[in-house]
Amino acid sequence: MEVPPPGSELGGTFPVFVRNNGYRDRGLYSVVKFLLWCILLVLCWPLALLALVLYPIVWLFLLPFRILGIAVGGVFALLAAIIMLPARVLGGPRAVGYR
Repeated sequence: MEVPPPGSELGGTFPVFVRNNGYRDRGLYSVVKFLLWCILLVLCWPLALLALVLYPIVWLFLLPFRILGIAVGGVFALLAAIIMLPARVLGGPRAVGYR
Protein backbone atom coordinates (compact mmCIF):
# COMPACT_ATOMS: atom_id res chain seq x y z
CA MET A 1 0.00 0.00 0.00
CA GLU A 2 1.40 3.35 -1.03
CA VAL A 3 1.29 6.22 1.45
CA PRO A 4 0.14 9.54 -0.08
CA PRO A 5 2.47 12.52 0.29
CA PRO A 6 1.73 14.99 3.08
CA GLY A 7 -0.79 17.60 2.07
CA SER A 8 -2.31 15.55 -0.76
CA GLU A 9 -5.63 15.41 1.08
CA LEU A 10 -5.73 19.19 0.70
CA GLY A 11 -5.40 18.94 -3.07
CA GLY A 12 -1.66 19.44 -3.41
CA THR A 13 1.62 19.62 -1.61
CA PHE A 14 2.59 22.26 0.89
CA PRO A 15 4.56 25.18 -0.55
CA VAL A 16 8.31 25.07 -0.32
CA PHE A 17 10.22 28.34 0.03
CA VAL A 18 12.52 27.97 -2.96
CA ARG A 19 12.98 30.54 -5.66
CA ASN A 20 13.52 28.87 -9.00
CA ASN A 21 12.61 29.37 -12.61
CA GLY A 22 9.35 27.51 -12.14
CA TYR A 23 8.05 30.11 -9.70
CA ARG A 24 7.01 27.32 -7.35
CA ASP A 25 6.22 29.60 -4.47
CA ARG A 26 6.00 33.11 -5.84
CA GLY A 27 3.48 34.32 -3.26
CA LEU A 28 5.52 33.49 -0.17
CA TYR A 29 8.64 34.98 -1.75
CA SER A 30 6.77 38.23 -2.40
CA VAL A 31 5.49 38.38 1.18
CA VAL A 32 9.00 37.90 2.57
CA LYS A 33 10.33 40.65 0.29
CA PHE A 34 7.54 42.98 1.43
CA LEU A 35 8.20 42.26 5.11
CA LEU A 36 11.91 42.93 4.65
CA TRP A 37 11.07 46.20 2.92
CA CYS A 38 8.76 47.14 5.82
CA ILE A 39 11.60 46.50 8.27
CA LEU A 40 13.87 48.69 6.15
CA LEU A 41 11.16 51.37 6.10
CA VAL A 42 11.07 51.41 9.90
CA LEU A 43 14.86 51.36 10.31
CA CYS A 44 15.84 53.76 7.54
CA TRP A 45 12.94 55.26 5.62
CA PRO A 46 14.99 57.32 3.10
CA LEU A 47 16.80 54.18 1.94
CA ALA A 48 13.51 52.25 1.68
CA LEU A 49 11.94 55.00 -0.43
CA LEU A 50 15.06 55.16 -2.62
CA ALA A 51 14.85 51.40 -3.14
CA LEU A 52 11.17 51.75 -4.03
CA VAL A 53 11.98 54.37 -6.69
CA LEU A 54 15.07 52.68 -8.12
CA TYR A 55 13.63 49.14 -8.38
CA PRO A 56 11.68 49.73 -11.65
CA ILE A 57 14.63 51.59 -13.18
CA VAL A 58 17.03 48.74 -12.40
CA TRP A 59 14.47 46.21 -13.68
CA LEU A 60 14.21 48.08 -16.99
CA PHE A 61 18.00 48.27 -17.24
CA LEU A 62 18.37 44.50 -16.73
CA LEU A 63 15.54 43.52 -19.10
CA PRO A 64 17.74 43.31 -22.25
CA PHE A 65 20.11 40.96 -20.42
CA ARG A 66 17.21 38.65 -19.57
CA ILE A 67 16.13 38.62 -23.22
CA LEU A 68 19.71 37.90 -24.27
CA GLY A 69 19.88 35.04 -21.76
CA ILE A 70 16.72 33.50 -23.20
CA ALA A 71 18.13 33.76 -26.73
CA VAL A 72 21.49 32.23 -25.74
CA GLY A 73 19.69 29.40 -23.94
CA GLY A 74 17.70 28.72 -27.09
CA VAL A 75 20.84 28.64 -29.22
CA PHE A 76 22.48 26.16 -26.82
CA ALA A 77 19.35 23.97 -26.88
CA LEU A 78 19.41 24.01 -30.68
CA LEU A 79 23.10 23.06 -30.76
CA ALA A 80 22.50 20.23 -28.29
CA ALA A 81 19.62 18.94 -30.42
CA ILE A 82 21.76 19.05 -33.57
CA ILE A 83 24.64 17.23 -31.86
CA MET A 84 22.34 14.55 -30.40
CA LEU A 85 20.38 14.04 -33.62
CA PRO A 86 22.55 11.21 -35.05
CA ALA A 87 22.24 9.20 -31.83
CA ARG A 88 18.47 9.68 -31.78
CA VAL A 89 18.12 8.70 -35.43
CA LEU A 90 20.26 5.56 -35.03
CA GLY A 91 18.23 4.62 -31.95
CA GLY A 92 20.99 3.73 -29.53
CA PRO A 93 20.32 1.86 -26.30
CA ARG A 94 17.74 3.49 -24.11
CA ALA A 95 17.90 3.69 -20.34
CA VAL A 96 14.25 2.65 -19.92
CA GLY A 97 13.24 -0.70 -21.37
CA TYR A 98 16.71 -1.58 -22.66
CA ARG A 99 16.03 -5.35 -22.69
